[in-house]
Amino acid sequence: MRADARRNYERIVATAREVFHEHGVTAPLDDVVKRAGVGAGTLYRHFPTREVLVEAVYRSEIEEIAEQAYALAGELSAEDAVREWFRELIRFHIERSGLAFALKAVIDEDSETFLYCKQKLRDAAWALLEPAQAVGAVRPDLEPVDLMRLSHGIGAAARFADEASRDRMLSVLMEGLKP
Repeated sequence: MRADARRNYERIVATAREVFHEHGVTAPLDDVVKRAGVGAGTLYRHFPTREVLVEAVYRSEIEEIAEQAYALAGELSAEDAVREWFRELIRFHIERSGLAFALKAVIDEDSETFLYCKQKLRDAAWALLEPAQAVGAVRPDLEPVDLMRLSHGIGAAARFADEASRDRMLSVLMEGLKP
C-alpha cells in the first residue's frame, strides 16, 4: 500500500472507531467520510462494506489492548501487570461490547478476523501469565484462555457497576488467581 493510501486507511479506521463509539456501528458512513476528510470513494476502496470497516476497527482495538499487555509487562511487576491488564480488559469490555456484538452478528466466529483477534489476545495473555507464574504470583495451572474468559465475565458483570464495585471484583479475582 502506498504511503498516502496507508494514511487514509489509518485515518478512516481511527475516525470510524470514534464515530462507532459515539453513535454505534450503525452510524452513517457519511459521518466517517466527513470527519476523516476523505471522499466516499476512498472509504469504499478500502472498505467495500460496513462489515469490513467494523472488522478493521475491531482488529485495531484488539491490537491496542494486546500492545498494552506487552507495555505493562515491561513497566510493572508480574502481578501488577496482570492486575492492570485485567483492569484494561474490563474497561474494554464495558466500553466496546457493542462493537464486538455487532461484529459477531455479521461474521462467523471461525473467520480470519476472529481467529486473528483470539490469537493476538492469547499471545498477550501469555506474555503476562508466564512471568507471573514464574514468580509464584498466580496459579501454575492457569492458561491464557482462563484470563480471557475471566475478564469477559467480570467485564459483563461490571458493565453497570461503579468504579468501587469494579475494583472489588478485580480484587476478588486477583486473590482467586493466587496459588
